[in-house]
Amino acid sequence: MTFEEYVGSRGPALLRLARLLTGDAHRAEDLTQDVLARAYVHWRKIARADRPDVYVRRMLVNANTSWWRRRSSRELAVDTFTERPERGDLGGEAADRDEMWRLIRALPDRQRAVLVLRYYEDLDDATIAQVLDCSPVTVRTHAMRALAHLRERCGVPTTKGSRP
Repeated sequence: MTFEEYVGSRGPALLRLARLLTGDAHRAEDLTQDVLARAYVHWRKIARADRPDVYVRRMLVNANTSWWRRRSSRELAVDTFTERPERGDLGGEAADRDEMWRLIRALPDRQRAVLVLRYYEDLDDATIAQVLDCSPVTVRTHAMRALAHLRERCGVPTTKGSRP
C-alpha cells in the first residue's frame, strides 16, 4: 500500500482518533498532519510492518502525550459546574456530553487513550496494548481506573464485581 492510499483510506479515522485524544478539532488536525509528515519519511519501513495502522496510531498517541508534556501551562479542571441543565432538552443533553468530555480530558494521558481506543476506535485490549506499547493487563487496569474515576466524578454508585 502506498502512503497516499493509506492516508486516503485511514486519514479520516486517524483524524477522529486525534480529535478524541486532544478534545480540540484544530489541535487534532495539527497533530495528525505532524504524525503523517513523520510517517511519510519512514513509510517504507512502516508499510513493511505487520500492522502499519497500529504503528501510526502509536505515533499519534505518543505525539499527543509529548505535546501535553511540552505545554508550559495546562487548563485547570474544576470540580463543579455552575449550572446543570434539566434533563430531556437537547441543550441539556449536549451540556451533559460536554461535561463528560471535560472529565475525560482531565484523565491522565494513558487512561484517556485507553478509553478512546476501546470505546471510540472499538479496538480490543491486545491491539490497544500494541498501540500503547504495554501489556493487555495494563490496558485493562487503565480502563478500570479511568471508569472508576469517571463514575466517582459523576456520582454513579459502583458495585462490587462490576467490570468496565
